[in-house]
Amino acid sequence: MSLTSQVLPLVGVAIGAAVSLAVSAVNERTRWRRQQSVRWDERRLNAYAEYAHTVKELSNRYTGLAVARGLTTGSTPLEPTDAVLEELAAAEIHRSALAEALWLLGDVDTNTAAAKLNHALWHLEWLARGIPTTGIATWPEAYAEFRKARGDFLWAARRDLGVQGTRIRHEVPWPPPWRPSNHTGAGEP
Repeated sequence: MSLTSQVLPLVGVAIGAAVSLAVSAVNERTRWRRQQSVRWDERRLNAYAEYAHTVKELSNRYTGLAVARGLTTGSTPLEPTDAVLEELAAAEIHRSALAEALWLLGDVDTNTAAAKLNHALWHLEWLARGIPTTGIATWPEAYAEFRKARGDFLWAARRDLGVQGTRIRHEVPWPPPWRPSNHTGAGEP
């Protein structure tokens, strides 16, 4: 047998082994990236959902304060006692801590939407507490701004998570036909 006929099978085996090793490495790297993506997606989902829930709870509490001050109508006025204000301060600290997870895990659009949502929430707080503000000075306008900011945040979070569709829901009139138009408080979607 000639040297060429002996070397060619060995070269073929070496090339096959190198290709097999390269394909295995690429597959392993792809699997690892997929696992990391799922891991971070779960954490982002939890961070977005917990943050959105906490913001909604705070807005409901601020609405209660606004009802007590006569800024809006509603069924649950919340008197601004020292205990209530301490609870709200603790809830705000919790919201702030949750926002830190957003800054670490969120994309630019979602983080920007979260910052705008924070501003709209703080505007509600200031109005509910009677702290002077500039610009939009009425509760209904500030609440509409908050609802838009909340919707924008949810939309950005859905897009970052890869949730299909660009709309969160079909347009539903607000307030519903059975509710007085001057009631803009808690219980909104």
